[in-house]
Amino acid sequence: MRAIGWIGSLTLREAFRRRLVLAAFGLGAAFLALFGLALFLIHRELARFGPPDPRMREEIVGFFLLAGLYVANFLIVMAAVVGTADTIAGEIASGVIQAVAARPIARWQILLGKGLGHALWLLMYVLWLAGGVMGITALITGWIPRGWARGLALLGLEALIPLSLSLWAGTRFSTLATGALGLGLYGVAFIGGWAEQIGGLIGQSTVVDLGILASLLMPAEAIWRRAAYELQSPLARIMGPNPFTTTTVPSDRMVIYALAYILFLLLIAIRQFERRDL
Repeated sequence: MRAIGWIGSLTLREAFRRRLVLAAFGLGAAFLALFGLALFLIHRELARFGPPDPRMREEIVGFFLLAGLYVANFLIVMAAVVGTADTIAGEIASGVIQAVAARPIARWQILLGKGLGHALWLLMYVLWLAGGVMGITALITGWIPRGWARGLALLGLEALIPLSLSLWAGTRFSTLATGALGLGLYGVAFIGGWAEQIGGLIGQSTVVDLGILASLLMPAEAIWRRAAYELQSPLARIMGPNPFTTTTVPSDRMVIYALAYILFLLLIAIRQFERRDL
C-alpha cells in the first residue's frame, strides 16, 4: 500500500504541473464566475418581477442549476478522457515507465498508484465544478436541491469511468488511440442516452433497448442522467426529455454496473500491464 500511495502522490503532483490540468481548473473558474454572475442577475429579476409563488421561483433556479451542471458534467468527462489518456500509454512510449518499473515495485502497484493519483485530481475537479455550481446557487438564492449529496457522489463516480478506460486502453494502445477510444465511446453513450429517453417517451421499446446497450459500452452518460434525476424537482420530471432532465431513469442496477465496469477494467488493465513488454 505504501508503494501505491507513493506512486499516487507523485502522479498527483505531476498532474498539477501539467498545463492541461491547470487549464481545466482555470477554465472551470471562468465558467463558475460566469454562472454566478448570470444566476445573480436572474435571481435579482425574479425577486423583483418574477412569479409571486416562491416554489415557481425555485423551479426556475433549479432548471438553471441543472443547466450549469450539464455544462460542468461535460467538462468533467472531457477532462477525465483527455487528461488521463497518457497516464500509461504516454509513459510507455516515452520510456519513463521503465525507470519506475526497474524499482522493486510490482507493476500492479504502479498502475493502481497512477489510477489513485488521477482519481484524486478528478474528484477535486468534480468538487470544484459541480460543488461550485451548487455552492454558488446556495449562496445567491439560499436554495439547494435535496439530492445534492447523491448527485455529487454520482458525478464523482462518472469521472472515474473514463479514467478506468484510459488505464486499460493505455496498456494496449497509444495515447492518441486511448483518447480517441474514450471520446468515441462517450459519443456513442451520449447518443444512446438520448435515444433511450425519446424511445421511452414514444413507447418504442426497441429504441430504449438500443440506448441501454450503448450505455453498457460506457455508463458515464447513464450515471449523469441518474445524477440529474436526483437533483431535479418533481415538476421538472414531468416536463419531457431535454438535456437537463430525464424521462427514463437509470436504476440502482446501472450504478452497480458502473462500479463493476470500473473494477473489471482495472483488473484486465493489471493483467495486461503485467504481461506487456516495456
